[in-house]
Amino acid sequence: MSATRQSNQSANQLPQEIIDLNNVVAQLPAEHRTKLEPILTKVVESTKRRRRILALVQEALSQLRLDMKYLMFDLEATRRERDDYKQQLEGFDD
Repeated sequence: MSATRQSNQSANQLPQEIIDLNNVVAQLPAEHRTKLEPILTKVVESTKRRRRILALVQEALSQLRLDMKYLMFDLEATRRERDDYKQQLEGFDD
């Protein structure tokens, strides 16, 4: 399973406390349940949205770290090449 798919699944999972609250609200009498369900729905949607955003941020940070590693590798390779060319030029001057 890909990392993105795993992060999407974990982003869609709700904390156990919200699942428990949803179960308790479902058992309430209709008059109380109708008052609480819209609020609970907003909380669930908000939680899912925050988790999706967090997963996206974590994925972006992972990609940034990988990109930085590649850039550092390229920088070191460029410095080695520069130093090699510099030594070759100094050898021609002698």
